[in-house]
Amino acid sequence: MPSLKEFNLIFSQLYKDHTGSDCEIISPLAESGSMRKYFRVNGSKGSFIGTYNPNRDENYAFFSFSESFGKLKLPVPQVLFRSADNLSYLQTDFGNISLFNLVQECLIEGNFTEQLIAHYKQVISYLVQFQIVAHKSLDYSKAFPSPYFSSQNILDDLEYFKYYFLKLHQNILFNDELLHIDFQNLTTFISQAPSDYFMYRDFQSRNIMMYEDRPYFIDFQGGRKGPLQYDLVSLLYQVKAQLPDSVREELLTFYLGELKKHLPDIQTEFETYYSSFVYLRLFQVLGAYGFRGLIQKKSHFVDSIPYALRTLSDYHSKYPLEEKYPELAKVIQQLSGLKSVYQPKLVTNPHKLKVQINSFSFLKKGIPMDFSGNGGGFVFDCRALPNPGREDRYRMLTGLDKDIIDFMETKNEVKPFFEHIKALSKQSIINYINRGFSSLTLNFGCTGGQHRSVFFAEKTYQWAKQKFPDIEIEIQHTELQ
Repeated sequence: MPSLKEFNLIFSQLYKDHTGSDCEIISPLAESGSMRKYFRVNGSKGSFIGTYNPNRDENYAFFSFSESFGKLKLPVPQVLFRSADNLSYLQTDFGNISLFNLVQECLIEGNFTEQLIAHYKQVISYLVQFQIVAHKSLDYSKAFPSPYFSSQNILDDLEYFKYYFLKLHQNILFNDELLHIDFQNLTTFISQAPSDYFMYRDFQSRNIMMYEDRPYFIDFQGGRKGPLQYDLVSLLYQVKAQLPDSVREELLTFYLGELKKHLPDIQTEFETYYSSFVYLRLFQVLGAYGFRGLIQKKSHFVDSIPYALRTLSDYHSKYPLEEKYPELAKVIQQLSGLKSVYQPKLVTNPHKLKVQINSFSFLKKGIPMDFSGNGGGFVFDCRALPNPGREDRYRMLTGLDKDIIDFMETKNEVKPFFEHIKALSKQSIINYINRGFSSLTLNFGCTGGQHRSVFFAEKTYQWAKQKFPDIEIEIQHTELQ
């Protein structure tokens, strides 16, 4: 994997090759659950999303699908320029607001608005276009990792759930052989659903950007031939979106109406398999949350577990599995007991400002990467100030220790330096609060990341906590971890 410096060189060159101008700012975006890395690449000729993916075959799938969708005027990113090795490329930038962000705002207000429901219906209309119309023009030989959603894919999703979620909870008891039989029976049934359509594979609100009041669809590189039900279920049963049942029913009815325009006799067949796909998707996401969250320790996935458990429990109470899949039904009943272990976090205002304060070493790890997706902020170079690390008695101490604090406070250069820090930080914090921004980063660097940078990061943290008690402030000392 390239370093941050190498990424800057890669995307600077791609920007110049594409536009003929130099880029000005390259900002890393939040990591996904994959190996792909995303950056916002800005310059005088516009903003683009720089993408790096070491899996070249997956890139070829994205390139091919993007070109086909673009010819049909479907709202997807264009691949604007590729590197010679096809591992890095620039694509269209649709901003920072996803459909999921709009869902979060409604969850805070406690009401799914008519406008949000209208957005979902717009998305569903496009989904049918992807599934039926675009399907006819796609080159599935480019699909990765498979050209179609096979029975093995279904069984893999179920086994993923077993190994990466069930087996991580020793209080969930089941007969492995009987559960495998239920998995095989469920796989056999689902495999009978007609599958000669385009299947997006991860069709959910985080992968739908809202730009100029219109949806744009990203991250379709896992697409393949598959059944109609899977993508609609992925959208309506995205667990953290928490769509009310009444909204799900309204949107399902709308989808069937759109589908009938192309397939007038499909409804009964579609409904026959629908509930089984709801179960399959919920099992699959629980497996993903177990692997990405409980094993890889990514908090975003752990935070989603209580919502998945609640959705699965509620759905099972309405559409029970006991007769067809008895061992699986026993497992679901036991999973309800985990709801006391995994408590949902309160939904907070996504626009509340968070200030991230970091200390770092210029010589070691360098300036910390900003994964907020916003870029910007400040880097304060503390190397112009007296360095206590030059004295043997202070060498093993840090900026958290009283001796270092006392040393720094006695130096004449410290007070005016800190006054400048406060003035600049205060101006940005107030401005960001008033404009509804959600992220600001303050970085403090010195030679070793141990004394001066830690001192000023802590001093700024204490000042900001007192001055702005209503914002979220976090501090990290990268060389002291």
